[in-house]
This record gives sequence, C-alpha cells and structure tokens, in this order.
Amino acid sequence: MNTQNDQNAIFSKGEKVSADYFTGTAWLKILVPKDETGTYAVGNVVFEPGCRNNWHKHPAGQILLITDGKGYYQEKGKTARALAKGDVVVIPSHVEHWHGARPEGSFTHVVITNITAQGAVEWLAPVTDEEYYNLKIE
Repeated sequence: MNTQNDQNAIFSKGEKVSADYFTGTAWLKILVPKDETGTYAVGNVVFEPGCRNNWHKHPAGQILLITDGKGYYQEKGKTARALAKGDVVVIPSHVEHWHGARPEGSFTHVVITNITAQGAVEWLAPVTDEEYYNLKIE
C-alpha cells in the first residue's frame, strides 16, 4: 500500500477526522482556523487509501489544492474526476459532492472553505461502496 511519506509532507498530519463524516481514515491539520474576516478557513486533509468523505455541500463553495497522491472528486449525478498532485478543484456553492483517495494509495489536499451564517458545510449520506468502486471517471 502506498501511504504518504511523512518526511515529504508539506504539513504535519494533524488529528484524526471524525468517522461520522468519512469512510476510512483521514487526518486534518487546521492551518487557518478562521481568517480575520471570519469568512474562510484553511486546512490540510490526508486521506488514507480508500478513504472518502460523505456527500456534502458548502453554502459558499470550497477550493481544493491537491498536494500529494491521487484521488477522486465527484458531483452528484456527474462523472467523477481523477485528481493528482497539482490539480485544483473549485466547488460551487450548494453543489452536492464528495472527494477522497483512490483504493490503492493515499491522497492529500489543502481545503479553502468559505464560511457563511449557515456555516461551512452540510454533511449528507456516506458514499456507498457501490458508488465508490463503480465510478465512471472522466
């Protein structure tokens, strides 16, 4: 199994993420808890092989900056996008989606999450094994 090499990591792994919103194991290092305007936060997320977050949406969108490994991003009802180091994903407001690692290796991205009066994220149902293992990739 290919896992992230800690000595090559840009940021430390952080804390283990709640299993309530992820299938598999993920780690979160908060880089900016909330900026001075209170409108965004920045974090680094490390997904172990096969890990993915639940379907979810953001009231004011989100940006993913892929820094290591290979993963997937999928919007509800659309073909999944394969992701690799150097990719950028701009997620529009209120779009239901998920992201995570491929089964064979770890995946790391920096998230820039916008914060509104409604919060930063609305968590939904888990991505099923059937959805995950039968992805159509663009």
